Amino acid sequence: MNLRTYRAASIADALSDIKRELGPDAVILHTRSFKQGGILGFRARRLVEITASSAVNVVHPLARKGKAPVKSSAADRIRKAYAPAPDLADRGGPAPSIGAGRLATGESAHPVEQMASAAGAGADTATINARATARRAVGERAPGEHDAIAEELASIRSLVGQALRSSTPASTGGMPEALFRNYLSMIESEVARELADRIVGEVRAELRPEQLETDEKAVHKAVLARLESLIPVATAPPVPASSQADGRPRTVALVGPTGVGKTTTIAKLAAINKLREGRKVGLITTDTYRIAAVEQLRTYANIIGIDLRVALTPREMKAALAAHRDCDVLLIDTAGRSQRDAGKLDDLKAFLDVAEPHETHLVLSGASSESVIVESAQRFEVARPDRVIFTKLDEMVHFGVLVNTARAIGAELSYVTTGQEVPDHIEPSCANRLARLILGVGDVRIDGREQVGVR
Repeated sequence: MNLRTYRAASIADALSDIKRELGPDAVILHTRSFKQGGILGFRARRLVEITASSAVNVVHPLARKGKAPVKSSAADRIRKAYAPAPDLADRGGPAPSIGAGRLATGESAHPVEQMASAAGAGADTATINARATARRAVGERAPGEHDAIAEELASIRSLVGQALRSSTPASTGGMPEALFRNYLSMIESEVARELADRIVGEVRAELRPEQLETDEKAVHKAVLARLESLIPVATAPPVPASSQADGRPRTVALVGPTGVGKTTTIAKLAAINKLREGRKVGLITTDTYRIAAVEQLRTYANIIGIDLRVALTPREMKAALAAHRDCDVLLIDTAGRSQRDAGKLDDLKAFLDVAEPHETHLVLSGASSESVIVESAQRFEVARPDRVIFTKLDEMVHFGVLVNTARAIGAELSYVTTGQEVPDHIEPSCANRLARLILGVGDVRIDGREQVGVR
C-alpha cells in the first residue's frame, strides 16, 4: 500500500495535490490541522495534513472464514441504517427522507467513502462528514447528485416545517410563509420557544397583512429588530477609560469557570489597549493553581511590553494595585474555579473585595451547553459580575443559546471571541450582528472589523 502524507494551507490544496499525484481513486486515510511557526500563537500559520493512498485492500470478515466475500461499502451501511422497517413499509408508512438520493440507488461507494471500510464497520458521523467535505473540495459529484441532495434537503425542511406548524400555538396559527421561515430559523438556532413565539406575535402586530404575505425583506427586518432588542449589550462608559472619577486606573476583572479562555481573553484585551489604543496597561494575576498559567501570561506581557504582578493573597493584591496606580487600564486575571466549589468561590470574592473592580466580566464558553452556562452564571453571582464575555463563538453550533442565557443571566454582553489568536479574534458585542448569526446570516469572523479596548 502506497501511503503518502500531504501538507498544504487548505484542504482543497492538499486534495488537489493528492488527485494530481495519486489519481481520482485515491483513498483518504487521515486528516488533521495544526499551527506551525510563530511565537505563542503570534503569526502562526494553520496547515492541513492529509494521509492518502493510491489503493487500500480490505478483506471482508466472511472471506477470512472461507465464505463467499460480501461487498460492504460505507454507502451500503448508511443505506441499511436508514432503510425503513419491513413492517412499516408493508403498511405503506412514510420512509425517512434522509436515506433518499444517491445512497438509495445502490451506486457503488466513492473511493473517499471506502475509507470507512479500512476503518471498520463502525464509521461514525464525524467520519462520514469528513468524507463528504473531502469530496466537495475535490469537486467530484455523481451524475444527478446535486439534484438528489437538493431534493433531500427540501424534503427534510418541509417535514420539519409541517411538524412545527402543527405544534405552533393558536396565537401564531396560519403563519405567512415569509414569517414562518424566520420562525423556523430561530427554532433551528435553539432560541427558546417562548421567545420565538413572542417575536412572531409582535411582528404580526407591527406589519400589515399584505406586508406579511408579500414583503419578505420587511418581515426579515422586523424579526431581526425584535430579536436584536432581546440581546442586552454593554455600552461604553460615560467617561474615557483613562480618567476614572475615583482617580484609580479603570480596573477590569475577569472571572469564570476553568477552561473558558480567561487568560487568552485578557491577553487580547491587554494587547488591544496597549498596542492599538496606546494606553498604559497593567496586569495582575491570581491564577497560581493552573500549571504554567503565570508563565503563560508573563510571556504575553513581555511580548506586549506591560508589567505583570502576581498576587497570592488579598494582601498581595493590595500591594499589586498600588504598584499599578499610574496605569490607564488595569486588568485582573483570576484563577478558574469550578462553579460547584463554594470554598474557592469565597476565596475569589476575597480578592475582588480588595480590588474593587469598576467592571467584573463573567467569561463563559459559547461551546458549553445552555444548562452548564446558566448554572455557572448562577454560582458566580458571588463575584457580582455586571458583564458577560462569550468565548469560542467559532465552536458554537446553535447561536440561540446567546439570547436564552443572556436573558437568564440578566447581565449585559461586553465581548465575544471567535478564535485563539492574540490580539485578534475578539470584538465588542453587537446585538445586530449576534441576531444575524442566530438567523443564519453573516460569518462568525469578520475581516477588517474595528477593534476597541476596554469600554
